[in-house]
Amino acid sequence: MIITGGTGFTGKYLTQKFIDLGYEVIIISRQTNHINWNNSAAITAALENSAMLINLAGKSVDCRYNEKNKKEIFDSRINTTKILGKAILQCKNPPPLWINSSTATIYRHAQDRPMTESTGEIGSGFSVNVATNWEKSFFDFKLKNTRQVALRMAIVLGKDGGVVQPIKNLVRFGLGGKQGSGNQMFSWIHIEDLYNIIIFMQQHKELQGVFNTSAPTPVTNKTLMQVFRNNMKMPLGLPTPKWLLKIGAVFIKTETELVLKSRWVIPESLLQAGFVFKFKTIVEALKNILTD
Repeated sequence: MIITGGTGFTGKYLTQKFIDLGYEVIIISRQTNHINWNNSAAITAALENSAMLINLAGKSVDCRYNEKNKKEIFDSRINTTKILGKAILQCKNPPPLWINSSTATIYRHAQDRPMTESTGEIGSGFSVNVATNWEKSFFDFKLKNTRQVALRMAIVLGKDGGVVQPIKNLVRFGLGGKQGSGNQMFSWIHIEDLYNIIIFMQQHKELQGVFNTSAPTPVTNKTLMQVFRNNMKMPLGLPTPKWLLKIGAVFIKTETELVLKSRWVIPESLLQAGFVFKFKTIVEALKNILTD
C-alpha cells in the first residue's frame, strides 16, 4: 500500500487504518524517513506489486494566495501526479488501483442548485485552475492495468485535525455565529466515510473516473455553526461579517475563500454505485467527532 502526502491529517488516519488491516504502508513525502519524491527508482520499486496507490500530496491551501504560495500549491499537485504516473508506466506489475485526490472546489460558487458529477458546472479562478489541471495531469495517463479514480473531496471532518479545532476555538470564545451571510453551502465528509469510500473503490473493480466525495446532506454555514454551538453547549455566537473575515484572514495568513465559497456538492455517482454513508448528516458527524 503506497500513500503519498501521508504526513498530514488525512494521510496519518488512512495510514493507521490500513496498518490495522494488515497492510505494509509505504509513504512517499519530503520527510527524510520516507521515500523522497526525487528518488524515482525507489518510487517505482515501491509501486511494483503494490495493492493500491493513494495520492494525497499537495501543499495546504490554508495560506495566503501570493505568487510564491500559488506556485507551490500548483506544482506540488501536478508535478507529483506526473511523477507517479511515469513510475507506474515503468512497473511490470503496477498497482491495480490508483486513487488521486481532487477537490470539490472545482465547481463554481453555488447557492442556486447542487453540483453533481453529471450536472455540475466547473468554476473559475485560481483554485479551480489548480483542480482542473490536477485532474488533467492524472487522466492524461492511459494505464492499461491500473484503474484510475479521482476523488473530488469536500472538507474532511475528523477528531485530530482539519477545520474542526479552529471552529471549536471560535465557538469557545463566543465567535461561533454565521460567517459572512451564513447562506453559503458547506459540503463535508467524515474521515471514516472517506476511508470507507476508498475500501469501496478497491472492492468495486468496475468503478473508475471522477467521484464527488462528500456527504449527501450539505448544510449552510449558519447551520454548521449552530450544530457546533449545540454540541459545545454554547447558546450564543457572534457572527463574523465579510469585511472582518477579510481582515482576519490577513492576520492568520489564510484566504476567505475557504469559508465564503459556497460548495454545494452531492455524491451522485457514489450513491448510484450503492455506497452507504455511515455519517449522512452533520449532526451525526459532529456528535461523533466532538464526543470525547
